[in-house]
Amino acid sequence: MTGSRVVAVGHYQPAKVLTNDDLAAMVDTSDEWIRSRVGITSRHVAGPDEPVDELAAYAGAKALASAGLTPADIDLVLVATSTAIDRSPNTAARVAARLGMGSPAVMDLNVVCAGFTHALATADHTVRAGAASRALVIGADKMADVTDWTDRTTCVLVGDGAGAAVVEATRPGQEPGIGPVLWGSVPEMGHAVRIEGTPPRFAQEGQSVYRWATTQLPPIARQVCERAGVAPEELAAVVLHQANLRIIEPVAQRIGAVNAVVARDVVESGNTSAASIPMALSKLVSRGEITSGDPVLLFGFGGNLSYAGQVIRCP
Repeated sequence: MTGSRVVAVGHYQPAKVLTNDDLAAMVDTSDEWIRSRVGITSRHVAGPDEPVDELAAYAGAKALASAGLTPADIDLVLVATSTAIDRSPNTAARVAARLGMGSPAVMDLNVVCAGFTHALATADHTVRAGAASRALVIGADKMADVTDWTDRTTCVLVGDGAGAAVVEATRPGQEPGIGPVLWGSVPEMGHAVRIEGTPPRFAQEGQSVYRWATTQLPPIARQVCERAGVAPEELAAVVLHQANLRIIEPVAQRIGAVNAVVARDVVESGNTSAASIPMALSKLVSRGEITSGDPVLLFGFGGNLSYAGQVIRCP
C-alpha cells in the first residue's frame, strides 16, 4: 500500500450575489440580524439553468488546470453532494462527461455538510489500496434548489458553489499528504439537519446543532490531529465546515490551534454544504495564506449529525 496526497485545489461560485439587504427585501430580516446571529454578509446563488453538476465541473476543471493535468489523467471521480436532482446519471458521471474524461469510476457520496471530508477519505483509501492512481474529489451543492425562500431562519444561511481537489498516489519514499480520517455520526440526532419532503426542503434545529458542534466536536478534532501526529498548535490552518461563524470561531478556539489561520469563508459565501470546505481551502491557497507542505485540519460536520476530519499537507 502507498500513501496519497492532495496536489491541487480549485473552486467555483455562480456569478449572482445575494446580499443581506437583498434578503431583507424578501423576508422579515435585516443585515444586522443576520450578521449578529450567523456572521454572513453575502452568498452566491445559482440560477435555474446552472445545475449542480455544472458547478462541480467548473471547480474540477480549475483543480485539474492547477495540477497541470488533463481529464484523461483521472481514473476516479468522487462528488459529495446532497442536492442532485436526478438519481441517474449521477453527478460524478455528468462531471466526467462535461470534462471529456475517458473511463473513470464515478461515484456520488451524500453525507451532506461532511460530504467532502468523507469523499477525500474515500479517495485516500482507494488510492492506498491500489484501486485508483489519481482521483478528482469534488464537493458541490446547490442549496438554492432545496431552500424555502420565505423562511427567514434558513434562507439567510445558504449559498451555492463547488470546490475540488486532485488526489494522487505518493511517490516511493514520499510521506503521505493525507492523514488518517476520524469519522462517525450521531444517528439518534440525525433529524436535527434535514433535506426532505416533496419538494425537498432544508430545515434544521439550530440550537441543537450549535450545542452539539461547540461541545462535542473540539475533542474529536483534537483526536484527528493526534492520529496525524500533529499537535493543534502546529497547524497552519483550520478549515471547518462553513456553517455559521458562531460555531466556527469557538470550535477553532477549543481545538487549540493558536497559530492557525481559521477559514471564515462563510462570511462571503454562506453555508454551501459539501462545497464549503474545499472552497474555503482553495481560497486560502489562492490568496497565499498557506503554503505548500503546511499542515491543515479539515473537519466536516452537519447533516445526519455526521462528522469526518483529517489533517492534510497543503498542495
